[in-house]
Amino acid sequence: MPLDQISGRIKQAKKEKNLNSNKDLKSKVIEVIKTIYDPEIPVNIYELGLIYDISVKDFDVTVKMTLTSPNCPVAESLPQEVKEGIKEIKEVKNIDLELVWDPPWDKSMMSEAARLELDI
Repeated sequence: MPLDQISGRIKQAKKEKNLNSNKDLKSKVIEVIKTIYDPEIPVNIYELGLIYDISVKDFDVTVKMTLTSPNCPVAESLPQEVKEGIKEIKEVKNIDLELVWDPPWDKSMMSEAARLELDI
């Protein structure tokens, strides 16, 4: 087998391994986030729909999240709690958490499980 084919296969195998590692890490991040609750609502913030996006690349995690309103009493502490929880995952190198307000959160963003829990 020519050297360039071997090199190409090695690169492809590394790429696939990275994709699997990123998926595994994203699953771990989601599990951590599911342990965090808005203190006013008895549903975790993931099921509430407060997490808009989670991306993982090379063990760096980026999270875009919102709150139920800009005047939320936990506007400072809840994002920090999310960051601290993710930091507990040993594979995570860096965390970038962005608090966003667009689109504004509304009840339609909740999962079916959250709606059932809240009887909505």
